[in-house]
Amino acid sequence: MIEEIEQLQEEAVAAIQGAADPVALEEFRVRFTGRRSQLRTIMSGIGDLSEQERPAVGQAAGRARKAIDAALHQRTRTLEEAGRESSRIDVSLPGRRPMSGVLHPLTRVAEELVTILEGMGFTVADGPEVDDEYHNFDALNTPADHPSRDLHDTFYLKDGRLLRTQTSTVQIRVMESGPPPVRIISPGRVYRRDTVDATHHMVFHQIEGLYVDKGVSMGDLKATLTAVGRRVMGESTRIRLRPHFFPFTEPSVEYDFSCGLCSGADSDPGGPTCRLCKGTGWIEIGGAGMVDPAVFEAVGYDPEVYTGFAFGLGFDRISMIRHGIDDIRLFLENDLRFTRQF
Repeated sequence: MIEEIEQLQEEAVAAIQGAADPVALEEFRVRFTGRRSQLRTIMSGIGDLSEQERPAVGQAAGRARKAIDAALHQRTRTLEEAGRESSRIDVSLPGRRPMSGVLHPLTRVAEELVTILEGMGFTVADGPEVDDEYHNFDALNTPADHPSRDLHDTFYLKDGRLLRTQTSTVQIRVMESGPPPVRIISPGRVYRRDTVDATHHMVFHQIEGLYVDKGVSMGDLKATLTAVGRRVMGESTRIRLRPHFFPFTEPSVEYDFSCGLCSGADSDPGGPTCRLCKGTGWIEIGGAGMVDPAVFEAVGYDPEVYTGFAFGLGFDRISMIRHGIDDIRLFLENDLRFTRQF
């Protein structure tokens, strides 16, 4: 029996030392030291041996168990070391820069415009994108039979509400909530039923400003727009006001910034055409004007006491000018090849 134990010991140690992985090592542990292993069977039968055989067989079995346990411990450490070596990072290899996100170009322009106007004393006001006809049209001096309402036709919901066509709805809500003075900006997304092409979209983004107080003049409006233009487009930027019509301002203007690419030099006849201003020397930016007295009456302000101005411009327009983007649809396609350029 002693010879049998010694042979079992040699077989077990050799098998354990040759285990290729932890799974194989666990199989050998169960095979040679488990409850049903041959060694356990021998050890459980020692009590049935004679008094002369019992000591020698017990010692041989004990030596075999110690040798097998030692081999298991040593092989476990060896396999663990090999696993750590295989998973160790090779610091000599070139590093891989993790992918990081970037701000969308419209977000960059929006944050810049908000920062500029907050520095001029304006505060940010927000309002719902789903609004009603009163705040989107009627309170802005655009009743149902007004011709200009067709130009702002929008998306209507079954309950009669609509997707706002301008953030001027926020101005009405702010004026309804309290008396002057009011100096706010309302950035956000707006909707119009436009045919989508390179320069038009049914979804776009704008920021509108409103300043109401005693003695506010057209000169204050022009100074504000000039300061914004110089901060956004460059210190040499000039502004041009052109007469226009908006139902909620009177007088109303459209305003242009001087072209920062050709500085107006391309406006000479026969010269090359600037890709930004198309040879005019001016870039159309947005609309503005003095708040119509009818709007003040709708919100409960006395137009004999208070005056104010309002203006608006599009994030999309500014970003397209700044980065030379020729298709407004790129802003909403969520193509990472586009957004990662900024």
